[in-house]
Amino acid sequence: MFHPASSKVNFPQIESTILSLWKDRNVFERSVDSRQGCPRFVLYEGPPTANGSPGIHHILSRVFKDVIPRYKVMKGHYSPRIAGWDTHGLPVELEVEKELGFSSKTEIEEYGIDQFNARCRESVFGYLKEWEAMTERIGFWIDLKHPYITMDNNYIETCWWAIKQMWDKGLIYQGYKVTPHCPRCGTSLSSHEVALGYQDDVEDPSVYIKFKLAESLYSEPGFLDKLRGGYGEKVADFAKWLLNLAGGKGVYLLAWTTTPWTLPGNSALAVASDAEYAIMEVDNEYLILASVCLEAVGLSDDSIIAKVKGSDLVDLRYEPLFNPKEFKVPVATMGILRETGGPSSDIIWKKGGILNYPVIATDFVSMEDGTGIVHMAPAYGEVDYEAGIKNVLDFVHTVDLQGRVIGTYPFAGKFVKDADPLILDDLRSRGLLFRSEKVRHTYPFCWRCEAPLLYYAKQTWYIRTTAVKESLIAGNNEINWYPEHIKYGRFGDWLENNIDWAFSRERYWGTPLNIWRCESCGTYECVGSVNDLKEKVGFTGLKEPLDLHRPYIDEITFTCPSCGREMKRVLEVIDCWFDSGAMPISQCHYPFENESLFDDGRFPADYICEAVDQTRGWFYSLHAISTLLFNRPCFKNVICLGHILDAKGEKMSKVRGNVVEPWAIINKYGADALRWYCFTASPPGNVRRFSEDMVAEVTRRFLLTLWNVYSFFITYANIDHFTPDNEATLSEQSELDRWIISELNQLIVDVDSALDGYNPTEAGRRIESFVNDLSNWYVRRSRRRFWKSENDADKLSAYTTLYKCLVTLSKLLAPFIPFLADELYQNLVLTVLSDAPDSVHLADFPVADKGKIDKQLDADTRLVMKISSLGRAARSQAGIKVRQPLAHVVVSVAGSNEQRSLERLKPQILEELNVKELKFDSLQEVTKLDGHGYIVSGMELGKGQELKVPASGGVYQVAVPTNIPSKLQAEGMAREVVHRLQIMRRSAGFDIADYINTYYQGGDYVRQVMETFTDYIKQETLSRQLGEGIPEEGVFTESYKLGGYHILLGVKRFG
Repeated sequence: MFHPASSKVNFPQIESTILSLWKDRNVFERSVDSRQGCPRFVLYEGPPTANGSPGIHHILSRVFKDVIPRYKVMKGHYSPRIAGWDTHGLPVELEVEKELGFSSKTEIEEYGIDQFNARCRESVFGYLKEWEAMTERIGFWIDLKHPYITMDNNYIETCWWAIKQMWDKGLIYQGYKVTPHCPRCGTSLSSHEVALGYQDDVEDPSVYIKFKLAESLYSEPGFLDKLRGGYGEKVADFAKWLLNLAGGKGVYLLAWTTTPWTLPGNSALAVASDAEYAIMEVDNEYLILASVCLEAVGLSDDSIIAKVKGSDLVDLRYEPLFNPKEFKVPVATMGILRETGGPSSDIIWKKGGILNYPVIATDFVSMEDGTGIVHMAPAYGEVDYEAGIKNVLDFVHTVDLQGRVIGTYPFAGKFVKDADPLILDDLRSRGLLFRSEKVRHTYPFCWRCEAPLLYYAKQTWYIRTTAVKESLIAGNNEINWYPEHIKYGRFGDWLENNIDWAFSRERYWGTPLNIWRCESCGTYECVGSVNDLKEKVGFTGLKEPLDLHRPYIDEITFTCPSCGREMKRVLEVIDCWFDSGAMPISQCHYPFENESLFDDGRFPADYICEAVDQTRGWFYSLHAISTLLFNRPCFKNVICLGHILDAKGEKMSKVRGNVVEPWAIINKYGADALRWYCFTASPPGNVRRFSEDMVAEVTRRFLLTLWNVYSFFITYANIDHFTPDNEATLSEQSELDRWIISELNQLIVDVDSALDGYNPTEAGRRIESFVNDLSNWYVRRSRRRFWKSENDADKLSAYTTLYKCLVTLSKLLAPFIPFLADELYQNLVLTVLSDAPDSVHLADFPVADKGKIDKQLDADTRLVMKISSLGRAARSQAGIKVRQPLAHVVVSVAGSNEQRSLERLKPQILEELNVKELKFDSLQEVTKLDGHGYIVSGMELGKGQELKVPASGGVYQVAVPTNIPSKLQAEGMAREVVHRLQIMRRSAGFDIADYINTYYQGGDYVRQVMETFTDYIKQETLSRQLGEGIPEEGVFTESYKLGGYHILLGVKRFG
C-alpha cells in the first residue's frame, strides 16, 4: 500500500518534512560522496556579501546554480560544491559607516582603523544565519560548513601570490591618470565597478560657454617664439586677420559642457582639423563654432561672416575663464614624467611662467552634439588627460578628493554639483554664458553609495590588462555562454574595449596591497607570501595572532635593499572584485596548499552562474585574473541571468515599496513553486517580471496538476491493491499507453539534451508540457479504466503505465523541484522497493528507451487532440454539453494518411467527443454543412467568402449535428444524473471507494430514463441500489432541473 495522498495538499508542509528527511539521512553529503571516483563536475560559487538579507534576485541565481550540479550528480559526476562569502570592500565599509553615523574617511581615522575594521569583521556575518537558512530552505545544496571566506589570512595570502606573479611579469604599475573616483567613499573605482552604477535619465546642465580670444598676447614681446611647431608667425597672422575682421569687437570660441564644475580646470579647447568652422556675428560680437552645429545652437547661416578649417584655429590662444593663479590653485605641466624608481610616474608642478590656454586638434571631437569645440580639463576627463600629455597642456586641479572646490574661488568649499549653478551665475554676470539648458542623459554613480562619480586625475595602482587583451579575447572564444549573444556582445565588447584595471582602493577594510616602498629612494618591492615577508632583512612589526589587515599590516617594515633605509607598505587595499575573482585559487590556498589543483580537475570550473551585470563584475574579474596568471579561462560554461522586475516591469526597490520578500512567498507556496517559476517563466538571459500572483499561477498550472495526477494514482492504486511488480509488455498496452510511454522516453531525451546544453528553461517547459498531456489527455482518457471494478489486463496496464510515468517524473524533476520530487519518490518507490536508494537525489537520472519512441503514434495522437479540440469548440458554439451524446461527427482532414491516423485512434475521438460514429468528408462538403443542422469548427469563413484550400494541406474542419434524437437526449440526461451524483458523493463526504444506495424522485420521463440506464448509473456511481422515492432519514438530497425536468436525487452510504 502507498501512503495516502490527499487532493488537498500543503506544499510548504511537505517541504518541511523532506528537509528533515535530508538532514536525518545526510542526503546531500551522501549524494556527493557516493560519486567519488567519477568524473568531476566543478561549480564555482560567486560569493555574496552576508551583511544584508537575501532578496528574490539572490534566489534566482542560487536555484540556477543548484539545478545543473544536481543533474550532473544524478548523471554520475562527482561534484563537491563549496559556499563562499565575500567579506571585504565598500559594501561592508559603507554599512558600518552607516551604523556609526560616519560620512567621511576623516571620521573613520579619528575613530581608529583598528576599531573600524573590527566592526567590519563583525558586520560581514550579520545576516549569515538568514543566508544559511534561506540557502537550505530553497534546496540549494552547497557545503555551508566549510566555506571559503575572503577575509581569511590564507585567502589573502593567495591574492598576494597572484599579485606578485603579475608584478614579476611587469603587469602592475602605478600611474597618474584620470580614474573614476567616488567623492563620498574617497576612493578610485575600476571600470567594471563603474559599469554597475550607471543611471539613466539623470538631469544635468547643458551650457554653451564663450572663451574670448586673447588679443593682447599676440603683441607681447617674445610670445611668438613660445608657440610650438614653428608656426608662430602663421598663427599670429591668422589671429591678426581674425581680430581685424572683428573690427574691435570681441572674438569668442563657443564650447559646450554638461559639467560646469570642470570649467575652472580648463586648460585647452579642442577642434577637429578637417571640419569646417563658421565665424558668426551675433549680438555685436564674433563667435566661432562648427558649421554643422549652428542649428542645434539656435543660430542661422545668415550670420556667417567667414568659414575656416579647424586646422586654422590650432594654436590660437584664449583668456582663461578662471585664472588659477588669481585663486591660489597650483598648476602643473603635463607630458613631463618624473620617474620614481619603480613602476610609477608623476607630473611636474609648474612654478612661474605664463599659462598657455591653446586651441588644439584631436580626433575625438564630435559634431553630433555641442558646438564642435570641446572644453578640455585634463584633471577631470580621460581623453582630456591623454590629450594633455600629448600636447603638454597645463594641468589644474580645482577640486579635492571629497569633490569640494579648493582655492579662493567664490564657490570654494562647495561640492561640485552644488557649485554648478554658482559657476554659471559668475559666467553669466561676465557675459560668458551664451546659453543654458537642461539635458537628461546617462551618468555613472557609485555602485554602492550612489554618489555621483567624478573622473579625477590621481595616483592609482593598475593591472596592465591591456597587455593581455588578445589572450582575454581568445579565452572568451573557448567559453560557452548562455545566452550565446553575451559572448561576443556584452562580454565580448567589454573585452574589445578593455582598459587597464585600476585595482587599488584608498580605503581600510580589504586585502592590503602587498607593495612596500622606500620613502627615501623610492624603491618598490612586492611581497608574495607571509614567509617572504618574514624573511626580509630588518623585518619587524609583526603581532600575534597574525592579522593581515590594516592597521596591523601597516606596522610591518623591513630594510630597503637599495639604500638600507626603512620600507613601509603603501596604504591602499585592493579592489574587492579582485578578491572574488581570485576564488578559484584562493579558496584552496594555492599554491601553498592543494598543488594538484590543476591536475585533479578542480580547475577550470565546468559551470558558473550569476546575473548579467556580472559581465562587468565577477565574470570579468575571474576571466582577467585567470588569463593574467595562467593564460587560460577559468570557467567553461556560464549562464547569464536577466534581472528581476516587479509585475509592472519596474525595478524593485524599498523606496517604491514593490519589493517581494522571498520568505513570504516560500512560506505560502513553498520553495518548489518559486524554483519552478524561476526556471520556466522566461529564458535565463531575459528580464523577468515577478509577483506573488505569478508564483500562485505556477502552483495552480503545474504543481497542482502534477499532484492531482499523483493523488489520483495513489487513491485508485490503494483501492485496487496495485503492486508495481511487473511492467506490462507492449502487446498488452493500449495505443494510449504506448503513446504516453513513447512521450515519456522522448521527454527523457529532450530534458537530457536541454540540461546538457545548460538550458533549464527548455527542460522545465518540456516537463510541464508532458505533465499537461499526462493529466489532460492520458489520465482523462484512462479514467474509466481505473474506475471499472474488474482487475483485468487493461486496468493493470493503465496502472503500470501511470506508475512508470510518475516514478520517472520524480527523477526528471529532482534537479528542479527537489522537495516534491523526493516526496513522490519516497511514496512511489520506497514503499515498494526497500533496497532502492533512500532518496531520489541518490538515484540515477532516467535513461531513455529509444526503442519505445514512436513518432508516428505521437503525430497521430496530436492529430486526435487537434480534432477533439475542434469538436469541443463546435459543441460549445452550438451550446451542446460534452455529456450529451451525439450520433456522429463529420471531419475533414488534409489527406488519406491523416484519415488512417484518425481511424487508428477512433475510440479516443468517439469517447472524447461523446459521439457514436466518426465520419469523413471533403473540406468543401463539411464546410457546406455549417448552418444546415450542423455547427462547423475549424477554418473560419466570412459571409460570401470563397473556400480556399492551401496547397500544403493542414486545414481541418469538424462538424457536429445540432439535431439530437430523443434516445440520445435520454442518454444525455442519464449522464447528467451521474455527474450530479458524483458531486453529491463528494458533498456528503463519502470516500471514493464507498458503495452507496441511490434514490430519485421525478415525473414519468425521469422514471423512464432512470429505468433505461439503471445499470449504467449504478456502475458509474458505485450504487448498490437505485430506487424511486426518497426515504425520510439518513439520505443526503439535492434538487436539480435537467433538460427542463425536475428531479430530486438522494444518496446514502451502503451498509
